[in-house]
Amino acid sequence: MKYLPTTLFSVLVVFMLTSFVSDTEIYNELYRPQFHFTPEKNWHNDPNGLVYYDGEYHMFYQYNPRGNEWGYMHWGHAVSKDLIHWEHLPIALYPDNNSEDKVICTAFSGSAIVDDRNILGKQEGNIKTLVAFYTSQNCGQRIAYSTDKGRNWKKYENNPVIPYDDNDDARDPKVIWHEESQKWVMVLYRKSKTDEKSKGISFYTSENLTEWQWESHIPGFFECPDLVKLKVTNRPDENKWILFDGDGSYLIGNFDGANFTSESAKMKSDFGSNYYATQTWSNIPNEDGRTIQIAWMRGGEFPGMPFNGQMSFPCELSLTKFSFGYKLVRKPVKEIEKLHGKHQSWENKIVIPGINENKTKSVKGDCFHITAEFDLKTSDNFGFIIRQSKKIPGTEINYNVKRGTLSVLNSTVPIVPVDNKISFEILIDRASIEIFVNGGQTVISNCFLPKEGAEDFVLTTVGGELGIDKLDVYEMKSIWKKDK
Repeated sequence: MKYLPTTLFSVLVVFMLTSFVSDTEIYNELYRPQFHFTPEKNWHNDPNGLVYYDGEYHMFYQYNPRGNEWGYMHWGHAVSKDLIHWEHLPIALYPDNNSEDKVICTAFSGSAIVDDRNILGKQEGNIKTLVAFYTSQNCGQRIAYSTDKGRNWKKYENNPVIPYDDNDDARDPKVIWHEESQKWVMVLYRKSKTDEKSKGISFYTSENLTEWQWESHIPGFFECPDLVKLKVTNRPDENKWILFDGDGSYLIGNFDGANFTSESAKMKSDFGSNYYATQTWSNIPNEDGRTIQIAWMRGGEFPGMPFNGQMSFPCELSLTKFSFGYKLVRKPVKEIEKLHGKHQSWENKIVIPGINENKTKSVKGDCFHITAEFDLKTSDNFGFIIRQSKKIPGTEINYNVKRGTLSVLNSTVPIVPVDNKISFEILIDRASIEIFVNGGQTVISNCFLPKEGAEDFVLTTVGGELGIDKLDVYEMKSIWKKDK
């Protein structure tokens, strides 16, 4: 018996050490994004039900609690006070009809609003009801609601609000309030005919959130629609409506509450390989006034990780009239500055080709926020090589001056200099690169798999001199680690 206390103590120590190792390793895995959202484990994809209420940004998302592959869709749930640090909450929406099927009646994508006027009649006390609209796959468009700030959810008793039609493939309802017509508007991906060419977006209206009237249809869209109204930044008295497709591409035009009239060709908002299911937050306070968008970085790979999938970094959208026409501009939200760590900067420097001098040789790490403006001077091409080492080649971000193209990974995009200068904002996380060029006029979002231990950062020029007007590199803090 005299050895029992020692034995118990040893077991306790082993248990504590094991728990400590587990806690410190989670969210610090090789390919775990450090400032992009991921669930702790399992598959996730489309952002859903983005809504702001009472100081919290809610983000729901497609989630498979059974494993790392697509299927058995539920709505995962997280909240944030700053769009940066996320608190995981329990699953919000489960499949309908007690479905155990991989697809049938599972909770596909949708949106959420704040029922300010208690139209649904579910409000309890002073807390406004959150109402979620979602596709119950092959079981119609449905409603769920929460009377306690999104912590618990109930299914609407008279679901579905739009019955299932096996001919139209309808899904992904986005609901907004249209002030001019004083009606709720739902944009819904569907086929208007059995013809595949009719795939597009249908517009529905409602006065009570439960009875929906079909109004019109626009072909040429696929999945996850969104509809937002933006002021033109340099024409403050002018507004335009933006209709988004699932891949983030968009039309600019007018919307009268029932019909969308396009005034532009369809334009891409992202030129990378990993950007899909874009959605914007509803109910952003007027004093903030921003339109904030996030997307799923579809197609990213995370070998050996307990999770599968990551979100893009939240961005502010704006619309500007340029000499060539209207264009959407996208930039990381200002809250990113909360994550800034060690800062290094260079100003009014010249990079000369052929000289063995890497001005950024002091930069080492795996997560960065970079802002830069370069004067092309006589350079033929220039750029960065990130996440490299003496033995491991890194990933190149290269601008070819003669061709006027920017290349990274498998993406090549035409970029026009402004007064012989190009500006960049670059977000580098453990498994992704997002590049915002010339103030966010062009954006490239890609996932990548850098090698472990490769943390060097190189700035290069070929064929001529490159001017560094300003270059700032910030190491990024992890959103998963609590500040001591």
